[in-house]
Amino acid sequence: MFEPKKPSFFFFFFLLNFLISVQSLTLSSDIEALKAFKASIRPSSIQSYSCIGSWNFTAADPCVNPRVTYFTCGVVCNGDRITHITLDPANYIGTLTPFISKLTQLVSLDLSTNQFYGPIPPLSSLTNLQNLVLRSNSFSGSLPPSLTTLKSLETIDLSHNSLSGSLPGSMNSLTSLRRLDLSFNKFAGSLPKLPPNLIELAVKANFLSGSLYKSSFEGLMELEVVELSENRFTGTLEPWFFLLPALQQADLANNSFTRVEIWKPPPTTDLNSDLVAVDLGFNKIEGQLPVNFAAYPLLSSLSFRYNRLRGPIPGEYSKKETLKRLYLDGNFLNGWPPAGFFNGKSPVSGSLGDNCLRSCPMSSQLCLKSQKPTSICQQAYGGKPRS
Repeated sequence: MFEPKKPSFFFFFFLLNFLISVQSLTLSSDIEALKAFKASIRPSSIQSYSCIGSWNFTAADPCVNPRVTYFTCGVVCNGDRITHITLDPANYIGTLTPFISKLTQLVSLDLSTNQFYGPIPPLSSLTNLQNLVLRSNSFSGSLPPSLTTLKSLETIDLSHNSLSGSLPGSMNSLTSLRRLDLSFNKFAGSLPKLPPNLIELAVKANFLSGSLYKSSFEGLMELEVVELSENRFTGTLEPWFFLLPALQQADLANNSFTRVEIWKPPPTTDLNSDLVAVDLGFNKIEGQLPVNFAAYPLLSSLSFRYNRLRGPIPGEYSKKETLKRLYLDGNFLNGWPPAGFFNGKSPVSGSLGDNCLRSCPMSSQLCLKSQKPTSICQQAYGGKPRS
């Protein structure tokens, strides 16, 4: 009678090794880096219900699936390598360990809305990093020079920290970068040449200064959003800025710009522009209100609040059907406001108050803020009565 062969010792040995390998998937250097990452966080700030609270290296392996009890969140793997660290906003307190650079397959690092502090360590070995999101922490110091060597970066969001120093001149080497947000920090100096494929630029609420130079924006064919408000920029905004080919929104409020020049298209030329919203409020802009903004076909929102503009409001603004919000309050505009604003057909909201206008009907929401006293207006126009 035929008897089947019993499994050999070698078979059991192979099976045992296979099971061990299943239980230990993650590359050892990645595990050590992840341990160092956790060790750099103050233990008292790690709650049991948080992502890092579930990181137990003695009970489980970071890349084993399914994750029922341990490593339930915060880490994503591809095979035996850690590719994503995305923390929950659990008020973790700690520093970002330099050992993070050992995770050489990392694609995304998101520590947003916690209490990390200290400098950002060198990251030059993270050549696969696409998303660096450290917003709403307490990081300080300057940007590490290694940041501009990471050619795969698509998103940098370091907003709402305490970073300082100047922006690196080699920033334009980040050819894959699409979104850059450095808002609400302490960066100073001028704006360097920007990465060529940016879609969104936000560096609001810093200490940047100087003029906006065309060389900084040269070649940016896809830039849609520019947020540079609450800085110390000065000088003239030249026509090239508002002719950036993809520009849709520009927020340059709360700076010290003194003049705005707008390109005037020939009468037979339709201006090809996607510009929708412009905020130039709270600057020091002098001269007359630029009439050529009315030539931008999609312009919906325009603010020149609290500048030093004089002269009449161009009638073209009251005839522009796309214009929905117009804020001109706090200037020295004079004359009669265009009647088209008050005929019941204009959809414009906003304010024309606190100017030197005549006969601005208080029954209109646009005129609710009263005009300046005559004495102030006469002084602004060299003692001459307002026209």
